[in-house]
Amino acid sequence: MDVDLPLAPKVKRPAGEPCCEPVVYPDVAREQAVRMSLVAKALADPVRVQLVDVLRKHAGKVCVCELVPLFDLSQPTVSHHLKVLREAGVVGSERQGLWAYYFVIPDALAELSVWLS
Repeated sequence: MDVDLPLAPKVKRPAGEPCCEPVVYPDVAREQAVRMSLVAKALADPVRVQLVDVLRKHAGKVCVCELVPLFDLSQPTVSHHLKVLREAGVVGSERQGLWAYYFVIPDALAELSVWLS
């Protein structure tokens, strides 16, 4: 079935004039979006997700020396991943002598989790 539609001449809209109104506006404020994106970026690596999983399951603080054998990575690489997670606010750390002990910050993933659900 063929439908004949009248063709309208193409009209160029003035510069800066939107083509249409947005259908949906974001509910997430810019600052909140920045915070959640930092957490999401930190969790965008499989090793970091596994590190958070181990720290989340562990009761208390975990020494880096306990984490290194779990991965086929050097200690500096594991420490780098932990640093990224710490800078994003996902994990915290505490130094005791030569060693750093890591733990998941309980509310760190709450904001992202609520938004995703």
